[in-house]
Amino acid sequence: MPEKLYTTGEVAKIFGVSYVAVKKWAYSGKIKYIKTPGGKYRYPESEIRRLLGEQMPKGKVAIYARVSSADQKEDLERQKQKLIEYAKSKGYQDIEVIEDIASGLNENRKGLNKLFKLVTERQIEAVFITHKDRLTRFGFKYFETFFNSYGCRIETMDSEKVKEPQQELVEDLIAIVTGFAGKIYGARSHKRRELVEAVENAVRDR
Repeated sequence: MPEKLYTTGEVAKIFGVSYVAVKKWAYSGKIKYIKTPGGKYRYPESEIRRLLGEQMPKGKVAIYARVSSADQKEDLERQKQKLIEYAKSKGYQDIEVIEDIASGLNENRKGLNKLFKLVTERQIEAVFITHKDRLTRFGFKYFETFFNSYGCRIETMDSEKVKEPQQELVEDLIAIVTGFAGKIYGARSHKRRELVEAVENAVRDR
């Protein structure tokens, strides 16, 4: 079950303090909160229980692992194992394992769609990833804000980006050029093909 979220007014009533006092708690870090896209503060039930001295049982989380091609399956397995161990070290036992073999630029990944479904249905309270790029190449902050609005946080294991295979970066660069060239010249344009081929030759000759 997804964790219940409380409004500032509800928290104030539970603790018998003012609305302003709860906001000060949030600003000072005394109580953790989630900020909705509309700027509203919401407080997880686990935080309420923590301040009341009660232990909140751990809910369900998801781990998300991704590689760009099938020949990177060993890396995919390493990611999953690392993330599972990380989730367990945090005290979680109910862990949904989600994976994709696709470019980080692909917006229609099967695993990513499954993750969105879990988030929007409030079935998970957190998503663990090894690094931001495993979830998306661009717009990570948008993902984070969207997930937070459903009471789900994104937790990244690695503080520093792991060096990626050159081939994966090359494929992503070509995908970007192909997309923009198609919009400028048309999907079947001769100029589009020439531009994409020129970029492919340039990056692969290095």
